[in-house]
Amino acid sequence: MQPQKTALITGASRGIGRAIAEELGKDHHIYAGASKDASQIVDKLPSAEPFEVDLTDTEALIRAAREIAQLDVLVLAAGVLHKAPFTELTDAQWRESLEVNVMAPVTLTRELLPALRRSSGLIITINSGAGLHGVEDNSAYCASKFALRGFTESLQEEEAGKVRVTSLHPGRTDTDMLAGDDGRPKMDAVNVAKAARLAVDAGPGAVVEFMRVRPARI
Repeated sequence: MQPQKTALITGASRGIGRAIAEELGKDHHIYAGASKDASQIVDKLPSAEPFEVDLTDTEALIRAAREIAQLDVLVLAAGVLHKAPFTELTDAQWRESLEVNVMAPVTLTRELLPALRRSSGLIITINSGAGLHGVEDNSAYCASKFALRGFTESLQEEEAGKVRVTSLHPGRTDTDMLAGDDGRPKMDAVNVAKAARLAVDAGPGAVVEFMRVRPARI
């Protein structure tokens, strides 16, 4: 019997990350990434364990990643959004946006790349429509997502033939991040999880490099 495949998912305690953990948890052992109390998702999955770490603490992130020797899928789903006009955003909000949305994915990818190369694995970065075009009152978020897209696309070129890399760009999704907004249509996070599943199931002989999924126009 082949060993069960494994997936590390950041932001697995809620929203898109949680939906992806529940989807991939059907046939993967899940490392459930959360800043605290990952038990709420771990306890609901057939095979899972917590990956509890503050994504802004680089040294702690490195230590936690080095505990993982075998990995097939890395899903970088954690993110923060500070919604405000540019003139009202603080330096601290800019730093957190870049640390969580860009630097944490970079650090995790660097540390886990050897394991992913051994398994001919897959990296999925959860980006956004904000990684494709500017959005009013989202300057820090857009800047971080543009940076994440550049990182992902460069990684696709460098790791071609060794690790598959997917840039997944969900549209408006019904999560805490968009709670209390203007009421425009949103889709369920399950729809994004299904898109992530497509990327997982496409391999190992093919790679889905880019996906844009958005609410249906009714």
